[in-house]
Amino acid sequence: MARTRQPAPSGQDFDRELRAQMAQMTAGLAPTAFTTAWADWAMHLAQSPARLQELQQQAAQRAQDTWAFALRALAGAGVAPSDGFEGTPDRRFEGADWTRFPFNVYARAYQNTAALMRQAVTDVHGVTDYHAQLVGFAVRMLLDASSPANYLASNPEVLALTLAEKGQNLQRGFQHLVDDVQRTLEGAGPVGTEDFEVGTHVAATPGQVVFRNDLIEVLQYTPTTRDVHAEPVLIVPAWIMKYYILDLSARNSLVRYLVEQGHTVFMLSWKNPDEDDREVGMDDYVNQGLRAALDAVTAIVPRQKVHAVGYCIGGTLLAIGAAALAREQDDRLASITLFAAQTDFSEPGELAYFINPAQLAMLEASMHKKGVLESKQMGGAFAMLRAQDLIWQPAVETYLKGQRAAMIDLMAWNADGTRMPWRMHSEYLYRLYLDNELATNRFPVDGKLVRLSDIRVPMFVVGTEADHVAPWKSVYKVDNLVRSDDFTFLLTAGGHNAGIVCGPVHPKRHYRIKTRRLADPHLAPDDWMEAAERVQGAWWPAWQAWLAAHSGARGKPPAMGAPKKGYAVLEPAPGQYVRQR
Repeated sequence: MARTRQPAPSGQDFDRELRAQMAQMTAGLAPTAFTTAWADWAMHLAQSPARLQELQQQAAQRAQDTWAFALRALAGAGVAPSDGFEGTPDRRFEGADWTRFPFNVYARAYQNTAALMRQAVTDVHGVTDYHAQLVGFAVRMLLDASSPANYLASNPEVLALTLAEKGQNLQRGFQHLVDDVQRTLEGAGPVGTEDFEVGTHVAATPGQVVFRNDLIEVLQYTPTTRDVHAEPVLIVPAWIMKYYILDLSARNSLVRYLVEQGHTVFMLSWKNPDEDDREVGMDDYVNQGLRAALDAVTAIVPRQKVHAVGYCIGGTLLAIGAAALAREQDDRLASITLFAAQTDFSEPGELAYFINPAQLAMLEASMHKKGVLESKQMGGAFAMLRAQDLIWQPAVETYLKGQRAAMIDLMAWNADGTRMPWRMHSEYLYRLYLDNELATNRFPVDGKLVRLSDIRVPMFVVGTEADHVAPWKSVYKVDNLVRSDDFTFLLTAGGHNAGIVCGPVHPKRHYRIKTRRLADPHLAPDDWMEAAERVQGAWWPAWQAWLAAHSGARGKPPAMGAPKKGYAVLEPAPGQYVRQR
């Protein structure tokens, strides 16, 4: 695996240093990208007098509505901010306290202003789609931050609570703020994460570490059934976060579920890279990661093909590696399963706000300076995509109402972030997200191009309906790229994480599923949605049944490790890498 090199300083290094310094002042956002987008919008709006006149009329109507509503509210009777509102009411103002003056007027004025601002940045002819998205995103960030629900003086629910508790809620909230700042300065996780100790409360499925190199550990889980399916399962998790999202508490551990269903399960556990790993690239993740793990699994379970499973970026890596294996006529894979994993990045969803040349140049400069991308930077980007739910609402609950939400296993995992090497993440962002090389047959592995159309093994692909990281229609695009004659796509309720980690029993969930053969006509996403069967409940059993149907006869579980082949048992799971900070 490539290690650190110390090149001589160059002009490019000075440019990077400047961009890195700018990133510190702008919270990592590239001002040039947003400035260009605003300029594009402003200039085209100035060239659209009819659109300007329409917006002026809408502004007058919204102002008139606000004044009329204020007069009604002044009359004394409680009036809900949504009463007679033209548009979609804001759910933050649904409580009874918001019907009182002047708070209902604050809410009505905010809703009218928000509606007008959204109208102003849409349907402006001549503005590029991407610039329109960026401007819309910026407006959304501004509106999320300026809501009267976020502030003590303009939130009647918080004021009523403060009066009822004689300010005790604010005292608790201030203490919460002090605790959070102190934990941040000390590098500790959020309050409550200590109750989810790795190896005890989460990542606790029994197993052994049977292989370790400079990039991965391979975990083999202890069988719990008398006999097992012939083909082992190898899981390739994302290295953006730690693997144990798939091995959380016993009730929602995918690993435990598979083991209990009689599968021999292996898991990659990625090293948390540091600045010495700055030169580790995508080829290293393919070779020292996926290939090394596959070698270990096929040595421990010989004469059997492997069911390979990839989650998020781990699924993207699996697709790349599988194409490379197919190119080399290596037939060790029995099937491929992808969870919320993109292979065609032409429509990456809301992450596109952060994927443009200016933004990537600034991010690359920041990574190059440190050698890695810190997990807090990635987490901050994801939080901005859902600022209302992940930033403002939790802040109101924690610091104004003094009510700290109880920690759960998924939240504790989310706080246990990882870093990413400069070279790998730069290649990933530029070559996959920006240039879409994998979908267009231009992505190389070991210097030779790979083609996803070489993949012909059975595939099971899972998308989630509310995924803001890997939108399901983008995930579904893999059906256009591979040539599997046995392709099943499943769409489940939930988001990128909660939709996948739903447990084997979840009566409030539902999913749609449909299998196609290579000779079948391709269905566009919306047509697929209409044609696919809708099933109530969790999707795990459907996938496990598919795995079982694509497996051979059950037999005696394999031994743990294979010492004579160089895969001795090293230590109990979860190993060392998952504990790295």
